[in-house]
Amino acid sequence: MKNEVKVWDPLIRIFHWGLVLFFTIAYLTGEDESDLHIYAGYTVLGLISFRLLWGFTGTKYARFSDFVKSPSTIIDYARNLFKGSAKHYLGHNPLGGAMIVTMLISLFMLSYTGLKIYAIEEGKGPLAMETTVTFVQSARADDDGDEYKSGEESEEEEFWEEIHEFFANLMLLLVILHIAGVVVSSRLEHQNLVRAMITGRKKQDQDY
Repeated sequence: MKNEVKVWDPLIRIFHWGLVLFFTIAYLTGEDESDLHIYAGYTVLGLISFRLLWGFTGTKYARFSDFVKSPSTIIDYARNLFKGSAKHYLGHNPLGGAMIVTMLISLFMLSYTGLKIYAIEEGKGPLAMETTVTFVQSARADDDGDEYKSGEESEEEEFWEEIHEFFANLMLLLVILHIAGVVVSSRLEHQNLVRAMITGRKKQDQDY
């Protein structure tokens, strides 16, 4: 008989669906550079900061120690997955764990580059002071004054915008891969993983 067991705690579920919501808002408003985009970006940064903390202090299946595996374990799992003989995990499987780490790193870089652009364009945000000091030092080192500063500011802004766009597109690709992985894992494990992330419970019909 299949029994349901609690796997995902409430904070993990709030984090997951909150991230879905605010990343979507940030991505869709990226071209507008509106206050909504900025606030959504700040919220995403707050969510991933929480997830990093919860990855060390949270419940069993939320901890990095439960799902961050070595490269060899990930490769073995992927190989066995295609053979139809992959080990089942009650929490995240090795591929899922690798995806989570990759997404967290990408989201951090996306947030950081967004803050750099905000500091350069508006002179606001936690990186504004760092940006201001850099510009002042550069301007003092050149005889052209404001003209030089404006040119360097434009170059730096373009540099960070390109990196920001790269990570935004990378995240979109990772989201698509994540959804595909959820669909495949749901079929192989005979689980509704979307429902599990809503209720926090998964079916356990074998030893894990």
